[in-house]
This record gives sequence, structure tokens and C-alpha cells, in this order.
Amino acid sequence: MEIGNQIKKYRGKLKWSQEVLAEKTFVSRQTVSSWENDKSYPDIHSLLMLSKLFNISLDELVKGDVESMKNEIQKNDNKKFNSLAWLLAGEYILMVLSAVPLMKYLGWLGGVIWGILVSVSLFTAVKVEKLKKENNIQTYKEIKAFMEGKPLDEISADRMSSLNKPVVKAAFGAGIALLVCTLMTFLLFR
Repeated sequence: MEIGNQIKKYRGKLKWSQEVLAEKTFVSRQTVSSWENDKSYPDIHSLLMLSKLFNISLDELVKGDVESMKNEIQKNDNKKFNSLAWLLAGEYILMVLSAVPLMKYLGWLGGVIWGILVSVSLFTAVKVEKLKKENNIQTYKEIKAFMEGKPLDEISADRMSSLNKPVVKAAFGAGIALLVCTLMTFLLFR
């Protein structure tokens, strides 16, 4: 990514320290350092502030990054996430279908095996979310949307709705688990 070099270059032209830039963009000095060292990517609001402070267009600031962002989105969305999503779906199906037989035929040992399967599924779900965060997938999508002319309010609304998705997924998963446990209890102890 070129954004780190761009921020360093324009900050240097203005003879600003990282602290000064951090203060003007309402972030910490460590955040500016992370941007400049390509450890993180500024969100869309910070990019707009930076382009305004540096008196350059957003296109000029993100220079060659837009094309690489598109590639990053496609690469990450299609490869890692699809394979992990299929793995997670398989784990969920196995978890639902195996609960009653495991408990009925193996008793408490079946419950332990089922608990391990649940733990592995949760681990996979956390890994999927971690990969999304590590690759700044949400941020890249916002920048791409902005560059395509989507209004900033709409982009922010998309981000807020995506923040609620993990909560909805977790609630749905908890509901399914409760339903399975109720069904197992009914079948085992009637």
C-alpha cells in the first residue's frame, strides 16, 4: 500500500510531526505511526481529513491503493472467507445432527464430545472475524464505495449495520443451541 508513504510525504512537506498530524486528525500519534508504517489503514473519515489537511484530492492521497484494495477485497472475500464459511457451515450441521445421538448412545461422554465440537465451531467463527479485521476488509470496502461516488452517510450506515451482524449471528446461534438442548432434553428424559 502507498498510503503510508503518501502520509509521510505530505506531512513532511508541511513540516508537521506525527503528534501535530494526530492532533489535527483527532487520533493518537501511534495511529499516525501505524498508518505511515502500513500497519493499519485510515478509515474513510480520516482519509477525508488527511486529504483536506494536505490540500490534495482523495484520489491523489490513495494513489495506487484503490486497485490493490479491489484485488484485496476479492482475494480475501473469495478464498479465505468462503473456505472458512463452508467449514463453519459443516461444523454447525454436524453439531446439530450429532447432539441427540451422542447424548443418547454415549451419555455424558457424548455431551463432552458435543461440547468439543461446539468449541471448535466457535473457534472457527472467531477466526473468520479475526481475518476480516486483520485484512481491513470493511475499511477497504468503505473506501472503494466512496471512490465510486457513494455518499459518506450511506457508507457509515453500511458500517453500522455490519457491526450488528455478528450480534445477530450470535443470537441466532444461541437460539439454535437452546432449541437443540431443549429437544435433546425432551428426547432423553421423557
